[in-house]
Amino acid sequence: MEYSIPGGLALIIILGAAAQWLGWRLRLPSILLLLICGFVAGPEVLGLVRPDVIFGPLLIPAVSMGVAILLFEGALTLSLKELAQDRGVVAKLVTLGAGVTWVLAGVGAWLLLGLHPALAALLGAILTVTGPTVVLPLLRQVRPTGSAGSILKWEGILIDPIGAVLAVLVFEGIVHGGALRPALGRAAWGLLKTLVVGGAAGALGAWMLMELLKRFWLPDHLHSAAALALAVGAYAGANVFQHEAGLLSVTLMGVILANQRQVPIKHILEFKENLQVLLIAALFILLAARVKLETLAMLETGAFVFLALLIILVRPVAIWACTRGTDLTRQTRIFLAAMAPRGVVAAAVTAVFALRLEDMYPQARILVPVMFLVIVGTVAIYGLLAGPLAYRLGLARPNPEGVLMVGAHRFARGLAVALTKANVPVLVTDTNARWIGKARLEGLRTYHGSPLTEHADEEVDLAGMGRIFALTPNDEVNALSSLHYAHLFGRREVYQVALSDKPGKDADAFPTHLRARTLFGEEWTYDALTERWDKGARYKATKLSEQFGYDAWREEHGDGAIPMLTVDDEGRVKVATVDRPLDPQPGETLIALVDEAA
Repeated sequence: MEYSIPGGLALIIILGAAAQWLGWRLRLPSILLLLICGFVAGPEVLGLVRPDVIFGPLLIPAVSMGVAILLFEGALTLSLKELAQDRGVVAKLVTLGAGVTWVLAGVGAWLLLGLHPALAALLGAILTVTGPTVVLPLLRQVRPTGSAGSILKWEGILIDPIGAVLAVLVFEGIVHGGALRPALGRAAWGLLKTLVVGGAAGALGAWMLMELLKRFWLPDHLHSAAALALAVGAYAGANVFQHEAGLLSVTLMGVILANQRQVPIKHILEFKENLQVLLIAALFILLAARVKLETLAMLETGAFVFLALLIILVRPVAIWACTRGTDLTRQTRIFLAAMAPRGVVAAAVTAVFALRLEDMYPQARILVPVMFLVIVGTVAIYGLLAGPLAYRLGLARPNPEGVLMVGAHRFARGLAVALTKANVPVLVTDTNARWIGKARLEGLRTYHGSPLTEHADEEVDLAGMGRIFALTPNDEVNALSSLHYAHLFGRREVYQVALSDKPGKDADAFPTHLRARTLFGEEWTYDALTERWDKGARYKATKLSEQFGYDAWREEHGDGAIPMLTVDDEGRVKVATVDRPLDPQPGETLIALVDEAA
């Protein structure tokens, strides 16, 4: 049967979505599952995905452009305020850290893989790259607190263009050969051209987009398309004048846009986040599908020792060199030392350079299988290690179950206190200073201000928070607060109190996509809950058992009791909603609003 190119393209998308869903469901690194799916579906096993047949000579350029779009999307999230006191650490990581990695990895490749010194230097330069294609998905899964997440995000995005440029300069030195002085001169000239061309293209792209938005020369539905077009244009234009300057241009363009205050770009970023998921899936499946068994057979014991060297020695030494004398905690330094996965950029650059160097150095053929081993090995080890290590170090919580509660009025504070007593973390936020003061007197963690502000995004510590309850008397604020945090908690874990039933309020004014899941029941609006509270109803926690189950509880408290949520012995929370009422089980603690007499 003739191979179907449309079928192969469709399968890449289907496998990408399925692998990422499975990773989320099983709490495994989705990148690892993507690599497995790609290899199994590739020509060496099932033959369902054949990248070279589907894309032909466009494969490497398509991969490179995909990486550029991912770099642009990642750079749009790089707020300078995030770094604060850690700017020096990031600067060292992408300079001193890259240099340490280059030297140690190069020496290791020379000694352990037996590579010619020139090829070893090239491989070491490529291995300085980590990149957003691997770092960002792992950070999204682990969600580390404190400085660790922002430092790794900045390093992963900035090191991509820096490492790629370094690899190009080393490659040019190998190809042209010659004396040391001319080689250094060419390297310096190439670096200068990269900085000038990439910087100019990135700044121009950012300025053009800001002008288009500021002058309202674009309709809203074209904002994301224009941003993508300008980013791709900056990438391609910079590469015309200097090889690999395009990666620098899109990174700089994204950073400029992320830190300017002339035009809003959040709606553009949301579009890019959706595009990121698709691109990462496609890139890793294509990468794995191109691997041939005959190339893997070239790997010897030294390659596995080399992988261990990168993980056990090279990364920890680089982190030690860059963080000594800083205020970073020991836990943060350990986590940074345990996160340096390699991704698509390293694979693409290696494939191109290995092909062009085979005539000069037959050993160049081993570069691709070594790099694939490094990618799979680092993704598997760091991916499986990152979550448990972050939890052990106290930098993240497995299955964060805490509640961000918007509203500090009477029944909201009562619910917050009941949750806290059940060992569920709660953070209460409100613009009403008096209510926040009362919440603090009751021992609750608080934030005085609106959760919708930029200040809240930067200052509120959401460590341990896994959902939001919007409980204010204002339906609009509840809906906006829920949607504002949907990107963080997921739509599954954003909740708001039932819409008001006051005269003049029309539920159709809030279509489904503009509101969160409705808490407790359609009849339990803010006014209805406040009325119950004022009449003496209070929150009561009851541990259910085989002898006293939910039916017995309901019989004792009557139909007027409002089951709110349950907490099991491991701290997992289940919330009562209109679309999914509670089904409390023995062993769970049921928190409900009941008449005080009960």
